[in-house]
Amino acid sequence: MTARVLIVDDSTVARRLLTEVLAGDPTIEVVGTASDADSALAKIAQLTPDVVTLDVDLPGRNGLDLLVDIRKASPRLPVIMVSASTQQAATTTLDALARGASDYVTKPSGLPRDQALAHIRDQLVPRVRALTGSAGPRTVARRGTPSPRVELLAIGASTGGPNALDQLFRGLPADLAVPVVVVQHMPPTFTRLLSERLDSRGPLRFAEAVDGEPLRPGRVLLAPGDHHLRVVRRRDGLAVALDRGPPEHSCRPAVDVMLRSIAEAGLAALAVILTGMGQDGLLGCQAIHDRGGQVLAQDEATSVVWGMPGFVARAGLAARVLPLVDLAPEILSRVGTAPPLVRGCHGA
Repeated sequence: MTARVLIVDDSTVARRLLTEVLAGDPTIEVVGTASDADSALAKIAQLTPDVVTLDVDLPGRNGLDLLVDIRKASPRLPVIMVSASTQQAATTTLDALARGASDYVTKPSGLPRDQALAHIRDQLVPRVRALTGSAGPRTVARRGTPSPRVELLAIGASTGGPNALDQLFRGLPADLAVPVVVVQHMPPTFTRLLSERLDSRGPLRFAEAVDGEPLRPGRVLLAPGDHHLRVVRRRDGLAVALDRGPPEHSCRPAVDVMLRSIAEAGLAALAVILTGMGQDGLLGCQAIHDRGGQVLAQDEATSVVWGMPGFVARAGLAARVLPLVDLAPEILSRVGTAPPLVRGCHGA
């Protein structure tokens, strides 16, 4: 199936760059371009594209306002935001994701043309394919006997992850019995802003991880962009270790790196794989499962892209494959809450 894409950007240079990148892929057809909100809405109605790429900064009605209009007219149309890597653009992009954007890509800055094309191609083409492709057949997940205890909750997400994480963590209590580590595929600045946003919205304390930081019950640490997050045992307990090792699945941070480190540390873990494209997390979940840990996966119906959780489910690694709304209660049933003494013996 050919994916039909409409490009919305006020920059002539950006429209040409995006068109060149997408037109070079035989599975993608650029059906049109638009430079402002009014022409974009008209062309969506006229051309019925499968995907829209939308510049965050548009003249007149900005990208956020246009996104709201698109969602009203076409609630299920995938929209990929195109954003600069500045803090202001990152904040706007997170707002767009919260308002229904499917995913985002970042614009190259100061790169030669060939490198700029490669930068866009590596981000955009897989996202267009993932948002328009089939996730494949459903499978019955493996139902095993839960482990008697859980020491750590580890969560991996990609496309659609910010909204999924927001909903998930608002369903978990502040007195969660175990520490939580999260890998969300995002670049620097974006991960810091995401952690601040999640910290302000739910009962759990949420922060971007710092190298060597100890893990504490009821506290969530998010891997910073461009760094892998590993969990290590120290004499005084568990901590995170950050590094800039080679990307895996073209990602840094990578879910597999985090989950492998947890398995290697011999921890009794619960891994949860949320919406996302690709198969990052599959090998890590296999390692968690082989060590006697537990795995949950988000279902296809509630995933923006059923790639990461789909691979885990099809491999038979997930004890349960659940709608997003059911994951928090399931996690709580397996993890539990901390007794008052434990809750009171650590800082924020």
